[in-house]
Amino acid sequence: MSAKISVGTSAFAMGSYASNPVPFQKVVTRLGELGYDGLELAAIPGYGALETWPDSASRRKLMGMLKSANLEISSYGADLSPSSFFSDDSEARAGARRLFHKSIELCLDCGIPVIRVDTLAEPPAPPGVTSEDAWKRAVEAFRDHAEYAQSRGIVVAWEFEPGFMFNKPSEILRMMEEVGHRNFTVMFDFCHAHMVAANGARQAPPRETLPGGAVELLSKLSGRIGFVHLIDSDNTLHDNLTSTHAPFGTGVLDMDELMMAVRKAGYRGPWWAIDLCFWPRAWEELERSLSFVRGLLLRHNA
Repeated sequence: MSAKISVGTSAFAMGSYASNPVPFQKVVTRLGELGYDGLELAAIPGYGALETWPDSASRRKLMGMLKSANLEISSYGADLSPSSFFSDDSEARAGARRLFHKSIELCLDCGIPVIRVDTLAEPPAPPGVTSEDAWKRAVEAFRDHAEYAQSRGIVVAWEFEPGFMFNKPSEILRMMEEVGHRNFTVMFDFCHAHMVAANGARQAPPRETLPGGAVELLSKLSGRIGFVHLIDSDNTLHDNLTSTHAPFGTGVLDMDELMMAVRKAGYRGPWWAIDLCFWPRAWEELERSLSFVRGLLLRHNA
């Protein structure tokens, strides 16, 4: 099997783990023991924050730690929130650009192929900024991100979800069209896509869904999938904010149908990431999740 399996490390430092995160070294050791191929590095203090690994020397230590566990980094979940690209303040927007560039430097030092971005604000739009301005600035920022990252050989993947603005199917498709850059792709999370396309979760009125749900959204995004998150959905939101990432087999998703659809949409990997973020017993799900995804990928010749 040529596919590689990773897991998002945010699962062990957010939600019920926020007050007592699993130490990063312990996460690395456990993933290596279980046979994972890699991890998604979250920009969380103690994990993948720029302050935790501030320079090339410290990042060599990070890569040494991972190499000892036979792990790679599948993607980087950058934290771009301190300076918002949608701000009315031009200096704040310039700061957001600088922060993205610093995040790309970390990706280069650590051999990370994909950087995750989002729209930073809850729907429908951030306080004090019109939806029109927020949209325009998101398009401009994402296009700039895509161009800069492409010049460094790194793919930009936008993770849309109920908890962030511009979460309607038509908005997702419009964003891809208006950014219009081949290096701007989507990070297709099975759970988020279901909640957005089938349930219209946290959308500003009027609510918008697709008859074919996540599978139909996948077909409309054919050729634009840059990264995939594998996880189930139980049709609920976590703390009324974003999708509940339910462990495999505990939700409503037909994983084989979605795998066929994502393959038909042109995604060939190599990375397939498990996302257990906010699940209260994510640590206990690691082994079972890996076994499930291995079987899923084998069935679909990934």
